[in-house]
Amino acid sequence: MRGLGLLRVLRDDLWTFVAAPLPPLSRPRRFRWAPHVLYCMIALILMGAVPGELDDDYGLTGGFGMAFGLAQGGAVVLALWRPLPAWWLSLAAMFVTTQTAPRTPLVLPGQFPAPRPPHPTPMPPWPWTAPGIITCALVLFLLALRARTRVCAEVLALTALVTVLSAPAPVRYERTAPAALVIFTIVLLVGSALRGRREARTQLVELSTVTAEERARRTLLEERSRIARELHDVVAHHMSVISIQAQVAPHLVENPPDELRENLDGIRKNALEALTELRRVLGVLRSENPGDPYGIGSGTGAAPDSPQPTLDRLDALVENTRAAGLEVLTEITGEVRPLPSGVELSAYRIIQEALSNALRHAPGSTVRVELGYFPRGLQARVVNSRPTRPAAPSPGAGHGLLGMRERATMLGGTLVTSKTASGGFAVACFLPSPAELPPHDEPTGPTGEKNR
Repeated sequence: MRGLGLLRVLRDDLWTFVAAPLPPLSRPRRFRWAPHVLYCMIALILMGAVPGELDDDYGLTGGFGMAFGLAQGGAVVLALWRPLPAWWLSLAAMFVTTQTAPRTPLVLPGQFPAPRPPHPTPMPPWPWTAPGIITCALVLFLLALRARTRVCAEVLALTALVTVLSAPAPVRYERTAPAALVIFTIVLLVGSALRGRREARTQLVELSTVTAEERARRTLLEERSRIARELHDVVAHHMSVISIQAQVAPHLVENPPDELRENLDGIRKNALEALTELRRVLGVLRSENPGDPYGIGSGTGAAPDSPQPTLDRLDALVENTRAAGLEVLTEITGEVRPLPSGVELSAYRIIQEALSNALRHAPGSTVRVELGYFPRGLQARVVNSRPTRPAAPSPGAGHGLLGMRERATMLGGTLVTSKTASGGFAVACFLPSPAELPPHDEPTGPTGEKNR
């Protein structure tokens, strides 16, 4: 049963005609088909050299030499697309050559020599000819580049077996079997090593691609979690205002009807329940990084109970950046007006991140911060000039740009980043918002829900 199983494995591995084309070179692009052209040229040389050698050294005249030359040259070309059938063809050509070539009986000492033929042939190498060794080595090299190690070992074992059976002892010819088998072994080892190196490089590239995708995905989730932590505070503030106003409203009306009291109590109860759930979710989000509750970096000095920053604190942010050694100019155009909390928070964070990038990547540059208030929204631009000295290596990986883009997209806005013609960098965003807002003492829950 083991013998049958081994034969079945050999049949599945070796008796297959599945195409395995040799891929072109990735670089240089100009010579991507150079291996194919080289193999075709070698095949043409073998087709011309084999018939003459078989005629002169082996006595194979007529169409035999031409047929064997075509077989060996065709095996080299076939190996470019189907290496296993090409190996079978080269091995069969060698075996048929050894069985077809005429043999003269061996003359032992003390015996009379046999009558010589009219045209005696010289003593050629046996069983492998020089063109045969070249053909089989080229085929085996292409086979090792695309076949598994087990298949290569099986091919080498079967080649050695056929070689031994084709050169029975005693033989009067020179024996080339040991040299041929050594060459075939070296060729298969080199081809297998190159194939293993190529596969390892391919796996490394795939692993690097997957790692980069996972890193980008994790970064995106971290940025969204950071934004969620901040906006939960904004929504919680509005829910607190709703709860307080619902509690105070009955005292502002003389003899309020019972229906009004009941509705206001329901509003207050729902607001308190929502506020409790928000606090629970916010506690879970902050527990992931208790040292940085808002996920905005340890250098901001934010505390769990401190309010979220708005554009009113932009001057303090600019002064801190100037104190760090960067020249910052500010320009505000349009009619300054209060904006929704989510819009002001996102605008502040985008400007903060743009200034941080300028500090890290453009030391000594001049930064211009522009704020434009328009009826349909807010436009912010942060442009830095060319740095005056090389920037120190930064551990950042572009996560700040990803976070800015997420904030703008969340509010239905746009963000554009690009290099400037002078060698600097520009960050521009537009955050839509309504032209007019109700007074702050009125409940603005829908606005908070919209920006959640």
